[in-house]
Amino acid sequence: MTIKLVAIDMDATLLNSQQEITLLTKQAIAQALKQGVKIVLCSGRPLAGILPYARQLGIDGSQQYIITYNGGVIQTATGQLIQEHMLTAADFEPLSQFSAQHQVHFNVLDNQSHVYTLDHEVNFYTLMQASEMQAGITILDPSDLPIQFPLAKAVLTGEKKQIDQIEPLLGAEFGQKHSIVRSMPIMLEVAHSLATKGRALRDLAEELDFALDEVMAIGDELNDYTMFQTAGMAIVMKNGNPKMKAIADYVTEDNDHDGVAQALEKFVLR
Repeated sequence: MTIKLVAIDMDATLLNSQQEITLLTKQAIAQALKQGVKIVLCSGRPLAGILPYARQLGIDGSQQYIITYNGGVIQTATGQLIQEHMLTAADFEPLSQFSAQHQVHFNVLDNQSHVYTLDHEVNFYTLMQASEMQAGITILDPSDLPIQFPLAKAVLTGEKKQIDQIEPLLGAEFGQKHSIVRSMPIMLEVAHSLATKGRALRDLAEELDFALDEVMAIGDELNDYTMFQTAGMAIVMKNGNPKMKAIADYVTEDNDHDGVAQALEKFVLR
């Protein structure tokens, strides 16, 4: 069946090690767009961390779509909201207490691409996260609590060994009511139970009247797992997580060797 929509993860998938989109990948995406294929950037990043790349690729206008916050929000490339699944302000305190108990850095993002944290010593990973997403960081004081803004997601960051240790504990305490994904080896993300890339991709395909067999997903990490389960064709990067390779339909080249372009040329372009 003809592929009509391609959902592409960003970090370590669309973007190479220098956080850039290679020329061959830009050319392949431009050709796909010219053929009328919907190219949907699907990321844990907020809109502010995606739009500069979308514009480089010519993904713009009210008929192109972006999935942000690991599926928490679907919106057009012009920013019009299509669907939103958010945490509540009341989710902040228990997640903050868990993080303090286990001595792991904790931050949250609102629906305006801004990062907030109670930790006055912001760790390297959170700074990296904010920089990649082009987001500002606000240090909260106890007097700022309880928070009054909606939460798109919460993020716990630390050394891989530390995240390995707390992942099952976080799942046991919050997994029944929330979506929890390991977006990077050093990062755990907590979101609304319906905020998954797979759910967002399914809902967007339905909105556009596309069959799931007409949808292809390209990714590398465990936060792409539900996207792979949903799409008719799942493409994993050569640099991807082994668990993702186990469920993918095809392994393409890595993100430093035009893996996205190779996948598009093989399965989409004509």
